[in-house]
Amino acid sequence: MQPLRVYSVVPRIPRPLSGLWELANNLWFTWSDQLTALFAKIDPELWRDVEQNPVLFLNRLPQKTLEELSRDQFFLDRMDSALEEQRRYLERDAWFLPFPDEKKGEPVVAYFSMEYGLALSLPIYSGGLGILAGDHVKSASDLNLPFVAIGLAYQQGYFRQYLTPDAWQQERYPASDFESMPMELVKNEDGADVVVSVYLAEQELKARIWKVAVGRVSLFLLDAHLPENPPHLREVTSRLYGGGVEMRLWQEILLGIGGVKALDALGLAPKVIHMNEGHSAFAGLERIRIFMNDCKLSFEAASELVASSSVFTTHTPVPAGNDRFDPEMMRPYFEGYAKSLGLAYKVFVALGREDPRDDSETFCMTVLALRLSRFNNGVSKLHGAVSRNMWKRIWPQYPVDDVPIGAVTNGVHMPTWVASDMGQLFDRYLGGNWREDPDCGRIWLQAKTIPEAELWRTHERLKERLISFVRIRLRRQLEGKGARYEEIKIAEEVLDPQALTIGFARRFATYKRANMLLKDKERLIKLVSNKQQPVQFIFAGKAHPQDNEGKKLIQELVQLCRREDCRYNMVFLEDYDMKVASRMVQGCDIWLNNPRRPLEACGTSGMKAMANGVLQFSTLDGWWDEAYLADNSVGWAIGRGEEYADHAYQDFVESQTLYTVLENEIVPDYYDRGHDNLPRSWIAKMKKAFMELGPVFNAHRMVEDYVNKAYIPAIRNYNQLVADQFKASKELAAWRMEMMTVWGAVQVRNVTAEAPEKLYVEEPVILEAEVQTGGRNPEDFLVEVYYGAVNQDGNFQRRKTAPMAPDKDLGGGWRLYRGEVLPQNAGRFGFTVRVLPHHPLLIDPRSLGLICWAKPEQ
Repeated sequence: MQPLRVYSVVPRIPRPLSGLWELANNLWFTWSDQLTALFAKIDPELWRDVEQNPVLFLNRLPQKTLEELSRDQFFLDRMDSALEEQRRYLERDAWFLPFPDEKKGEPVVAYFSMEYGLALSLPIYSGGLGILAGDHVKSASDLNLPFVAIGLAYQQGYFRQYLTPDAWQQERYPASDFESMPMELVKNEDGADVVVSVYLAEQELKARIWKVAVGRVSLFLLDAHLPENPPHLREVTSRLYGGGVEMRLWQEILLGIGGVKALDALGLAPKVIHMNEGHSAFAGLERIRIFMNDCKLSFEAASELVASSSVFTTHTPVPAGNDRFDPEMMRPYFEGYAKSLGLAYKVFVALGREDPRDDSETFCMTVLALRLSRFNNGVSKLHGAVSRNMWKRIWPQYPVDDVPIGAVTNGVHMPTWVASDMGQLFDRYLGGNWREDPDCGRIWLQAKTIPEAELWRTHERLKERLISFVRIRLRRQLEGKGARYEEIKIAEEVLDPQALTIGFARRFATYKRANMLLKDKERLIKLVSNKQQPVQFIFAGKAHPQDNEGKKLIQELVQLCRREDCRYNMVFLEDYDMKVASRMVQGCDIWLNNPRRPLEACGTSGMKAMANGVLQFSTLDGWWDEAYLADNSVGWAIGRGEEYADHAYQDFVESQTLYTVLENEIVPDYYDRGHDNLPRSWIAKMKKAFMELGPVFNAHRMVEDYVNKAYIPAIRNYNQLVADQFKASKELAAWRMEMMTVWGAVQVRNVTAEAPEKLYVEEPVILEAEVQTGGRNPEDFLVEVYYGAVNQDGNFQRRKTAPMAPDKDLGGGWRLYRGEVLPQNAGRFGFTVRVLPHHPLLIDPRSLGLICWAKPEQ
């Protein structure tokens, strides 16, 4: 039986406290210590119980407490101060980064992501991808970018983890009450919900839109839990990554196509979209459809415009992590959609295939996103290289190094992840600007002025709080299971605040090798049993609900933690979330990360730990491959970046290396104390990590990189291509079609070099080549010398390019080109010549897939 009508009952907030609603309905509180403290000190236990959700917190405060607060002048003064600070932050209208010819207040960039990790009270994230998206949005707010974000409002979010008595992971899915969360429904002028529709085959799926204020940025979330939708379609926004393959397709249709429609329904017209992972790739197709329908562009012109103003970030170097769909499963959903784009279904499916001619290949969302964007990147330098190799089949004629996928290394939002105590220390010695300008090297250099004793005492306090947090959480876990009194008593005594504490917290995917420590249990037991130099471990993490191998890793680890000789020194925290992550990255001594290289795209948890003075111990993968210094002055490495074909052998070798470094370097360094009991060598490493890594591995630097490398160029491209009734778009599309037609005639012959037999460093080599242009103008071609160091196999080790200039017309479509190169280093040196298409509006000539290489003379 359902009620005839449902009301949302809210507390009667006394007038003097009305500002609390304003503070509660903006997620800026998640990176404002002042605001968090304001709520927490009203009722610390309730604040913890509502998982730091200020809206639910106010709803649950007793009326008596509210009345008392309304008469507490000290509290009212603190509230007014917090309100003034928030308003000052929100009203700042200066842009930190220049956007060309854009109006204030109108979003220019729309960011699409399947998940967002913004706050503990908004559980629509599963792990690193969502946390990264949340940090991206927060830094966009701090930098005051013209930015809007799009996602899905999952009623049950990602699962909550609990373990059975035999340590097997189980999942539960508590439902969220959006009306008791810091978000609000978007209404139209008539007061009705703004609703958008997408079609799943013949079924209409409707979604309303929630708005989440993230500082100055608005995040809009689509919610399919509407009575107008049949029950099975409401499930589209029930669980993050829940259901089967077809449910994933439905979610990605709603995110991509529905997300673009939502922007239109909201009256927003961003010029650039940023697809965070391939889940949202359908957004590019919907933009194309709109330009074709509303502006009467051809598919070619619309796709060139869309790709020239789209950014795509790939996050996973694991092939299985890229969504693929059977074309026959997709047919009911996209055959009609393909027709609206003027495409045969077979041609449409080819957009998502690495080899468009291979009818047996599945449709890959990452491939579609790569084809619909001219700005593609991985999330670390190493991941960029891995991605180029992964997706080289899309550009089969290009060397792997030339595949058009770059790299923007991730960063973390410092004000969110730096502990309050550490932040106050930074305020005193670095100045307050570390929050607003964390990518400034000059600011972080001031870390050398922090007194060693003060830094270490701050770190010790954070470790003590972590251990207290662990004990309380373990006790609650055990009480929830009905554990015996003796077990609960042990939980209150685990861990030693003076012992070297190593943290390991991440998703329990097999490639992350959570069981590396278990490869040599004898050495592990010896470490944790050492009374003179004790070592202890804190573990946390979840396995995907369908990943039984990951669940077995958790089970094996937890069973070890429960052993008599380990239970005081090794603990596993259930239900890893943002709160657990925050405590661990702030309070451990060492952050352990041992993925199998090169399968870790970035690994931002280590950056969060670094920002709190926690030293790294990791394989050289992801960000640590860039950050590690060979003298171990900012942390330690497991191995030297080797990659093995035999994974079992790799695991054995690196597990032995792990223990050797722990026993011979890390443990002695931590316990090397002077008369004042300070580990000065250790503290020096903490300071150097602040100075060297702090200004680089933060989200402000990351977002600024996107702005300068992608957003601003994409905006300029958009403005050029839409000017004068899309004249440039139409011209570029027509030119592209013509070049595709004539390219088969392009050839290179008679390549000659004027160089002595013995060539010296920086001695010029004059080159000539004859190029068949098919009767086209020289301006349509980019002819380059491709040169560099050559290895013993005759392949380029490093390469550069230099332009060749058109010289005389040789007749019959042939033209002479001349160029010059300078060998920079002694050793084997080689060159060849290549021809690419060229147009002033073509951002990247590789996007056409056309290239002609000089062939060896017969």
